[in-house]
Amino acid sequence: MKRAVSVSLGSSKRDKSVTVNLNGQEILVERIGTDGDIEKARQMYLDLDGKVDAFGVGGIDLYLRLDEREYPLHAALKLVSGVKQTPLCDGRGLKHTLERRVFQLANPQLGNVHFKQAFVPVAIDRLGLAEAVAEVSERTVFGDLMVALGVPLPIYGIPAFKRVARAMLPIVSHFPMSMIFYGSDGAEHEPKYTKYFTESDLIAGDFLFMRKYMPKDLSGKTIVTNTTTEDNIALLKERGVKQVITTTPRFDGRSFGTNMNEAMLTAYAGKGRRLSDDELNRLIDELGMRPTVIEFS
Repeated sequence: MKRAVSVSLGSSKRDKSVTVNLNGQEILVERIGTDGDIEKARQMYLDLDGKVDAFGVGGIDLYLRLDEREYPLHAALKLVSGVKQTPLCDGRGLKHTLERRVFQLANPQLGNVHFKQAFVPVAIDRLGLAEAVAEVSERTVFGDLMVALGVPLPIYGIPAFKRVARAMLPIVSHFPMSMIFYGSDGAEHEPKYTKYFTESDLIAGDFLFMRKYMPKDLSGKTIVTNTTTEDNIALLKERGVKQVITTTPRFDGRSFGTNMNEAMLTAYAGKGRRLSDDELNRLIDELGMRPTVIEFS
């Protein structure tokens, strides 16, 4: 059996292990959190290098992509610098393939969707999703400066977002680990930036960023997110959400992060390296990978 392991700097409370069958090939998919312990994560990468078929890099990105350019996150790359054999997947491939196609792939269940306003709390690490959201929304608000940097300035629209990103990414590339890893065990925080949550009928992005600031009342809203547990879905239902779309499939009640899913596909392909966008898109179609749509009545 092939094995894909996501070593995450995130909470061990969110760990999960499932066996996934892809076209008759069984793959053990494991998420292992290290509770922010960088040395523990580094040692785990070294100990498992060459013993598993693919690594997911959880809790951080190794590179941030803007159009055709990738910006390295040097602090994150130090974490995995000793890995020599097992392919490293931080999820950026699926963010520009599966997430970029989320509404197209979910069309059989959703039909053609249209929203008045979308709010993306943090888009810098998932431009594919941001572009997909902008295409189905009259107005898109990006909260990167607010949520990630504490600067109370919303960004409106993809062109403005890309201008800001282009200016910021060379600086972000050299941020310390403390600024690029947003650890969370999923505990609630105080609502913040509620104006943008409240005014938007679509909210999209990583669930942990959402949960950190989302208000108590999310009545009638559509959520596009990922890395959700059964408890997370129950919380969204409790807050009045209309529907939840997880960009990756759910396995045994859990939607894993893009890094874990990309590692799973990399293990399945068996090429001993990360897969290109074209290869990932072919596998998405070949395996019939689809977002999961959960409707609350």
